[in-house]
Amino acid sequence: QVQLAESGGGLVQVGDSLRLSCTYSGRYTMGWFRQAPGKEREFVAAIIRNGMNPRYADSVKGRFTLSRDNIKRIVYLQMNYLKPDDTAIYYCAASNSWSSSATIEEYAYWGRGTQVTVSS
Repeated sequence: QVQLAESGGGLVQVGDSLRLSCTYSGRYTMGWFRQAPGKEREFVAAIIRNGMNPRYADSVKGRFTLSRDNIKRIVYLQMNYLKPDDTAIYYCAASNSWSSSATIEEYAYWGRGTQVTVSS
């Protein structure tokens, strides 16, 4: 059974940075999604098994960086220049897909989420 555990969320100010981490078991394409109050869960970023060519949502491109350490089995989401619109619960997810999918349905395994709040 795949086990995912997010950490690193918190309350920050506009323009600040945070790094989210997700520990995982197995070897999967890993993704981050987020869900703001009253909104649907949306894709943030994904990275394939070898860590090459991460994929980003347009809303975070240039501000967020996704990486993974397959030895430690940790995925990192470095979030810079945070905005109030980034406020959400961030979920780590694992997919059997061989591509960096942005489709929620392709992710079979999910963590419990970590709250990120960006205050203006």
